[in-house]
Amino acid sequence: MRKYLFVGNWKMHKTLRETEEYLGIFLDKLGDFKILDREIIIAPPFTSLALAAKLLKKTPLKLAAQNACWEERGAFTGEISPVMLKEVEVRYVILGHSERRHLFGETDEIIAKRVFGVYKFGLIPILCVGETLEERKAGKTLEVVERQLREDLKYLQEIKGEDLVIAYEPVWAIGTGINATPFQAEEVQSFIRKKLSEIYSFEVAKKVRILYGGSVTPENIEELMKEPNIDGVLVGGASLEAEKFFKICISQIKKGEPR
Repeated sequence: MRKYLFVGNWKMHKTLRETEEYLGIFLDKLGDFKILDREIIIAPPFTSLALAAKLLKKTPLKLAAQNACWEERGAFTGEISPVMLKEVEVRYVILGHSERRHLFGETDEIIAKRVFGVYKFGLIPILCVGETLEERKAGKTLEVVERQLREDLKYLQEIKGEDLVIAYEPVWAIGTGINATPFQAEEVQSFIRKKLSEIYSFEVAKKVRILYGGSVTPENIEELMKEPNIDGVLVGGASLEAEKFFKICISQIKKGEPR
């Protein structure tokens, strides 16, 4: 059984003081709540990673970074090495987010190098894929997602499955308040699993966790999580409030039958 995964992507939010306040509230609410069937991950900005690692010691929460270079060290101004991230106990790295693709011009080639570099140094990539509104209207959703998968994973030849996470994030749903319906999300996520079985194998594909991201809230989480190929969520705006993210993370999960 794939362990459910709840990831809070803070993006460019929260100072050190705000990070400490947030984690204090979240951990207090979590208390002795048992999360044996799921993982909860926080992805703060780089400046808060070391403090977050200290505050999360001896808790079940894990850390993710929001990006990483493919090299251990070198003349890469503005980048951060996977080795540096490991030093502050980061376990996961978000890569290929639509904001990196569309605002900062990251190509599939750059993302593929990042994915391989992160994996090579022992971290778990969370690869984001997804179409724009124009691409969905043109009926190109599956074509776009397949291209991103094949291009972005091309250097990652052999994996076990547990060491890769895919996040389907339709660009038109990120930060807009408009989320994909559970049916729309499941259609793409089952397609992703099928393509992973072609790229790797059926055995590997069934172990890869596939997340949904895009205007996830406490109100829609349980409907989304009913879908058989939604193994968790990548949460943006709603993760910035500790109480909201807590409600998402402890949601009841009752899986429906595959369609």
